[in-house]
Amino acid sequence: MQLFYNPAIDETTETFSFDKEESKHIIKVLRKKDTDILYVTNGSGLLFKTEITLASDNKCTVQVLEIEKAKASKYKLHLAVAPTKMNDRYEWFLEKATEIGIHEITPVICDRSERKVINPERFEKIILSAMKQCNQMYLPKLNAAISLTAFIKKEKSGQKIIAHCEETNKKSLKSILKPNTDYTILIGPEGDFSNKEIELALENNYIPVSLGETRLRTETAAIVACHSVVFTNEN
Repeated sequence: MQLFYNPAIDETTETFSFDKEESKHIIKVLRKKDTDILYVTNGSGLLFKTEITLASDNKCTVQVLEIEKAKASKYKLHLAVAPTKMNDRYEWFLEKATEIGIHEITPVICDRSERKVINPERFEKIILSAMKQCNQMYLPKLNAAISLTAFIKKEKSGQKIIAHCEETNKKSLKSILKPNTDYTILIGPEGDFSNKEIELALENNYIPVSLGETRLRTETAAIVACHSVVFTNEN
């Protein structure tokens, strides 16, 4: 199934048109025509089976035939991950985390962060593309970049976890994860979190964990954490 995206549609929608860019892609590139079937999601859990009624590359219009609601997960995963020095590594993380299953992402700027400016529009496009590629009906939320200190001080529900490399008393992530709850997991930059940041997280009831015996890159650590949560919640 090839999936398209339109955030403006809901259960009351009967017909709608794609924007010019998407219409051109549908008609000129994919060579779709009148009466062809398109599957569309609004990124909020709804799947629309539609039929093309106007095959225009300026304004492709479809009629909704069926609407299906995707099952929502019983948990929410929020990863707060420091931007990597090489931007393509962070983009890889966004793509793979979306494929595996994530609900919310916040880039956090840390004491040792080498990259402190991000391109949210570029990140949004990567997340959206990954969502469509793997036929997900829920679009992960990308938050604005924020300092780690400010992020830690925000109220969070569920399990709050910080993965770091310091030789302190830590448990393995898999041993502390509880199924069917919310998770907020902090992943630091190259060079890890500073001692001050770790102490602040612990003061705010974050659980210190290890992701294994080897030292992982930022983006790899984030994917390991993401998969661990998804695996814990598999039926």
